Amino acid sequence: MFLSIFDIFKIGVGPSSSHTVGPMVAAARFLDMLRDGRGVIPGAGPVVALGCSLHGSLAFTGKGHATDRAVTLGFAGFEPATFDVAKAAIVEADIEKTGMVSPDSLGALNYAPAKDLIFDYDTVLPAHANGMILSAYDAAGNLHTRETFYSTGGGFVMTAAQMAGEDVLAEEPSAPYPFKTADEMLEMAHASGKSIADLKRENELHHMTEPALRDGLAKVWGVMNACIDRGLETDGILEGGLKLRRRAKGIHTSLLAERGLNQSPPHTINDWISVYAIAVNEENAAGGQVVTAPTNGAAGVLPATLRYYLDHVPGASRDNIEDFLLTAAAIGGLIKTNASISGAEVGCQGEVGSASAMAAAGLCAILGGTINQVENAAEIALEHHLGMTCDPVKGLVQAPCIERNGLGAIKAVSAASLALRGDGVHLISLDNCVETMRQTGRDMNHKYKETSLGGLAVNVPEC
Repeated sequence: MFLSIFDIFKIGVGPSSSHTVGPMVAAARFLDMLRDGRGVIPGAGPVVALGCSLHGSLAFTGKGHATDRAVTLGFAGFEPATFDVAKAAIVEADIEKTGMVSPDSLGALNYAPAKDLIFDYDTVLPAHANGMILSAYDAAGNLHTRETFYSTGGGFVMTAAQMAGEDVLAEEPSAPYPFKTADEMLEMAHASGKSIADLKRENELHHMTEPALRDGLAKVWGVMNACIDRGLETDGILEGGLKLRRRAKGIHTSLLAERGLNQSPPHTINDWISVYAIAVNEENAAGGQVVTAPTNGAAGVLPATLRYYLDHVPGASRDNIEDFLLTAAAIGGLIKTNASISGAEVGCQGEVGSASAMAAAGLCAILGGTINQVENAAEIALEHHLGMTCDPVKGLVQAPCIERNGLGAIKAVSAASLALRGDGVHLISLDNCVETMRQTGRDMNHKYKETSLGGLAVNVPEC
């Protein structure tokens, strides 16, 4: 199965790619099953009602991650890439009033979230921590269709059958450069004389036209950049119960004032990097439009790093945006293939850690790094996120998630800089680091993998 850059960078809605985007996608796919008549139990009558049960991490942190809302709106026909906030509010109010959804081509179906959506805290489904079972019933209450879905991180969704025979998510053999590991990627780059971005571009063009690729990349960056700008202009209190005040606007205003006085110390650049990331993740926490990069919880790292380059690096060129994104996607694909980008599988090392590695590689590449230096930059950034837990307070993608993106972006810039100071030769390879992350995630206690059962989530007394 080919893993495209647009699989890594999906335009979606906050606050979580695995807990919001994925469940909404799963609901949409289930509706398609019903429309196509797939999986119908023999003897069942026409569909009149829907139901859902959430399991594992989707149950434990589903309320804080708006998983229940995502499933409900998915059943109503909404999809992440075209999500309309104003329309969703109207539809939600109607569902609350009528206890029914009306997806296209299926008519009005009984579905009242209060009784038809179950948070099952006791049953963890076997294939992944983020499991959900979607069901349809006939007028007699008999089961019509049932499917188990897993939201595997970054908005990726697979059925139970797909999980059982999961294809390797990597560059497919028929693509010009079918690398599955960083070592293979480096070998192909050296042999061909191409950059990592060039390899990824050639593989993408095997599946789409060049105008489609360029337009898609421009749209991805446009959404990322617009998200930064919205976050820098918006203040107030984030919903969810933590009473967390948005900080990006105030920090940005302060930084602009200091810039005018020309009195800022050199380390203030870290505040600029952080504020871009914080802006994105405050928007994500508020349910705004973001790009999975590679997840919603880590959505601020890449945009912040690229915005830092464009706004603060002398000689920066917008012509390098594509190479940044292509390089980052190549690294993200390797991590997704060989370990995980899911907080519910491996903790936050798989989310912010992966994002930091991707951003470091992209920045190193457009600053003139060699392919070995680019691989080194990714390894440095990922290595220094190893073991990071995912323990969102009150199950919300707010604390420590928002601030953590700022530090992930700072680490990305530092990793790229360190790699550029070297010659690309280093002790620990990216492949070694990715495998270490996989093993660490496997051994990590489930309390620290997006369940809010341990760590900061249970040590903030007022929550």
